[in-house]
Amino acid sequence: MPEVERQLHILEALERNPETTQAGLAAHLGVAVGSVNWYLKRLIRKGYVKATKMERRRLKYFVTPKGLALKARLTKQYMEVSLRVYRELRQAAQEALDQVRRAGYTAVQADGPGEAMEIFQLTCLEEGVRVERVPSARLPKVRADGTRFEVEWPGRTEREEQRPRINGRRLPPDAGKGTP
Repeated sequence: MPEVERQLHILEALERNPETTQAGLAAHLGVAVGSVNWYLKRLIRKGYVKATKMERRRLKYFVTPKGLALKARLTKQYMEVSLRVYRELRQAAQEALDQVRRAGYTAVQADGPGEAMEIFQLTCLEEGVRVERVPSARLPKVRADGTRFEVEWPGRTEREEQRPRINGRRLPPDAGKGTP
């Protein structure tokens, strides 16, 4: 989880429940208690969070006005990054579907879980391309690769996919091996 996102989640959690424990925050964020302790100390030192003792070993955390301003900035940054990634995924999905349609297919297999594949499937729905759930050797298979989508064509081996192209056409397997 990027630092912006982690700080944002800590501030949101403290705002919702000022009596939360560091162990509770760690479990919520999926990180070690030591990491939460480090982040909290840093947020307190910078004046974004104030901690007061409730009991012997319990603290109550308050997000300060300066912390609320930080939370607003972090939320804005998080939204900007999220929207940029979404736009990149949508563009990549549309490009992959353009390849699929140019090859004469009206359906694909979506291979793999995750948010990128959800965006791909929504793009298929909007573009009128069917997503088949049952594996088929006759349909192209699409999988996410970062913010791109890779299309695996039916009946082609990985070696064929890697052959060089000239003007969009794959060279024959023996091309360029020294034969005149």
